[in-house]
Amino acid sequence: MLSYFKDIQFAEKHWFWLFAIVPVMIAWYIWKWRTQEGELNFSSFSLLGGIRSSLKAKFRHVLFVLRLITVSLLILAIARPQSRSSWKDVKTEGIDIVVSLDISLSMLAKDFKPNRIEVAKDVLKDFIDARPNDKIGLVIFSGEAFTQCPLTTDHKIIKNMFNDINPGSLNNGTAIGLGLADAVARIKDSKAKSKVIILVSDGVNNVGEIAPLTAAEIAKTFGIRVYCIGVGTRGKALQPVYLNPDGSPEYDYVDVKIDEEVMTQIAKMTGGKYFRATDKESLEKTYAEIDKLEKTIISEKSFTNKAEHFLPLAIGALISLMLEFLLKRFVFKSIP
Repeated sequence: MLSYFKDIQFAEKHWFWLFAIVPVMIAWYIWKWRTQEGELNFSSFSLLGGIRSSLKAKFRHVLFVLRLITVSLLILAIARPQSRSSWKDVKTEGIDIVVSLDISLSMLAKDFKPNRIEVAKDVLKDFIDARPNDKIGLVIFSGEAFTQCPLTTDHKIIKNMFNDINPGSLNNGTAIGLGLADAVARIKDSKAKSKVIILVSDGVNNVGEIAPLTAAEIAKTFGIRVYCIGVGTRGKALQPVYLNPDGSPEYDYVDVKIDEEVMTQIAKMTGGKYFRATDKESLEKTYAEIDKLEKTIISEKSFTNKAEHFLPLAIGALISLMLEFLLKRFVFKSIP
């Protein structure tokens, strides 16, 4: 019975007030039973010692129990128990996104705490978590470009790869053109209706066989929007100037130079936008704005089906009523 009502809702709950009749019936039955008991006078109880209670006497209250069951089932039936089955037809049009991340030595600059690269990775993780329906890929670049992760919906893989991203692992320099061109190669054949590249850099293009604006022309040809983010404070920042023989960086205060003009042109040519992030908070706001600009399209249709379940209760009430009638007529028949 409990499993029957597990997924049941009642459409006419106001009929439950009829259950107030049940305690009235019980009180009336007890009062009637006591007032109708007969009395016999005996000089001694020894005359009744061998008399045992019959089976009928033991079950004499079953008729009233059946009547209570009948009434309770009828109340539940008129309260219209229903079950609802619903489902959704969901259509998702995700956006394919490739992040091209600068990992040149300058990304170790300490104007972000603890440094630019760690903050960039942390904020990027949050951005990825906010877009569960999109394919996301990752390209890293400094003096050369490398595809760290192709487009995938398994975002856990990308985030795990962040642990292996460290400045100095690729040739030195800042090849913005190569970083953008590699990202274009990763996303150009995508079937998604919207293709986006997020280019993150803190420097000026100084190496590479492909010029940044040439790479932007290629992106435009394939209908790819490019959002560019310049990372770094304004003025001077404590950043590596060269590497010691043991591989540790030597720091000094250096003027922050970001090729904002070129990055703005790249964004404009491709229908994207350029942002400047001077601290972690502004970088978070930048990703939040990109998230709003590039919303995944999710359309869903909901269907609900209602099924009435009063019939089993009505049948149960009828069976209980018939059983009471038959027992009263043939088993507990009263003699006038």
